[in-house]
Amino acid sequence: MTQDHHGHGHHHVDAAAGDQRVAWAIAVNIALTLAQIVGGLLSGSLALIADALHNFSDAVALIIAFLARKVARRPADNRMSFGYGRIEVVAALVNYTTLVVLALFLAYEGVMRFIDPQPIDGWLVVWIAALALVVDLVTAALTWSLSRTSINIRAAFLHNVADALGSVAVIVAGVAVIRFGWTWVDPLVTLMIATYILWHVRSEIGGTVRILMLGTPPGLDPEQVADYVESIEGVQAVHHLHLWCLQEDKSALTAHLVLRSGFWQDADAIKARVKSGLDQKFGIGHSTLEMECATHACLQPSRIGSNPA
Repeated sequence: MTQDHHGHGHHHVDAAAGDQRVAWAIAVNIALTLAQIVGGLLSGSLALIADALHNFSDAVALIIAFLARKVARRPADNRMSFGYGRIEVVAALVNYTTLVVLALFLAYEGVMRFIDPQPIDGWLVVWIAALALVVDLVTAALTWSLSRTSINIRAAFLHNVADALGSVAVIVAGVAVIRFGWTWVDPLVTLMIATYILWHVRSEIGGTVRILMLGTPPGLDPEQVADYVESIEGVQAVHHLHLWCLQEDKSALTAHLVLRSGFWQDADAIKARVKSGLDQKFGIGHSTLEMECATHACLQPSRIGSNPA
């Protein structure tokens, strides 16, 4: 009992430390955004303003992630019987959506700057972008460990990685202006930042949508799970099997189990064996099983999912 209490306290300490890291990341990104916008306006660099807007989206992403972390820790209640954990997935989708809008805006501005070039102060661009890179790396360091276990923080972390690369590209653009007077590199870098953002979102958003669409958890095959259940002694067949992600790291299953003739008296023991096996073999910790005897089983049921209406 004492040990369990200690572990619970340790979890709260870890959560509080994580919150503090995210809060610091938000503060430095907002400060940087203001510096970059001022620098972009003074220098005339669209790439620097693009980087500033992306940095601002980092700060917003982190704020959303921070609030979602807080809400996700609420216990289940009458309104949210599964708990609030999935708010982190919603937050990730919001962040990815804002990234897409931002990327399209930057692409438009980049094309317009090609059509109507503007003078640029290369040195100011380089110094501000170098400062941005340092802040991006600090923010990435603050959120990296959290991003490995949270789809929500990972979305914010990817904002930041993209922004660090954007800062490097802006430095290159500034150097090109200083050394060769190539102002066209600035809008080119802006388009590269936009393209990179869209590519990153495309590679990550699928997992977020899968969870919200109640998709099968990655790495789990419903047919394989059904075969395993049917391999347990006393189980004749399984149908109406639903397998989905409750949230990023929690899977759930519901199914109807048809018991063989003569095994009805062992229904509770068979159910316990199936539940234990699902948890140990597939990591499915939340399973709801409806038991049916062979003579009163559903007629022509779907093995996976429910029959169409």
